[in-house]
Amino acid sequence: MIIMNQINKGYMLGDEKVPVLRDIDFNVKKGEYTAILGPSGSGKTTLMNMIGCMDLPDSGTYFLDGEAIHELPESKMNVIRNRKIGFIFQNYQLISTYNILQNITMPLLVRGMSFEEAAEKAMPTIKLLGLDHRLKHKPNELSGGQKQRVSIARALVGEPAILLADEPTGALDSASGKEVLKLFFQLHEMGNTIVMITHDMNVASSAQRIVHIIDGQLSE
Repeated sequence: MIIMNQINKGYMLGDEKVPVLRDIDFNVKKGEYTAILGPSGSGKTTLMNMIGCMDLPDSGTYFLDGEAIHELPESKMNVIRNRKIGFIFQNYQLISTYNILQNITMPLLVRGMSFEEAAEKAMPTIKLLGLDHRLKHKPNELSGGQKQRVSIARALVGEPAILLADEPTGALDSASGKEVLKLFFQLHEMGNTIVMITHDMNVASSAQRIVHIIDGQLSE
């Protein structure tokens, strides 16, 4: 599902280019649940942006579900992000003025579906996550755990190649965090490919496989 070879990325700091990712080789098979574990400043956010097609490498190759991402123009990256990747964020990234159904169906609406079509397609996912009785609520009427369920539902409705989760329990209390990790386990059991970025070993240990990133380099 993911094949990265010799990925390098750096950013200009004044006149000097500071390397952030160095010779990254990273593969994820279809259906795998992988955690990328690293402290602040380790390069994990840059790697997440690379996996999520929000940034391109300076050198190296990246294939996502057979697509040569490193060769794509920016104009096609939006399509890849919408169709291939389901994003799950620490701070949920929900639209406060939209109700829950509108938030969940957003990726399908971006694809050009009518609201009625999108709502019908989303309903099995909504029921799976136990949100069918909350659809007319706004995000500020939900608990943190419920908001993250909405975020997960939104990520799932488009049937992406991978779910990319950035510190998915970071804003949650301990009990809600455990519920979300239990949900990730269930999604993995259903065959979803999951890549989770975290700084917390307890969270990472819920995954099938842990990859460590330190100073821009991976080890397993």
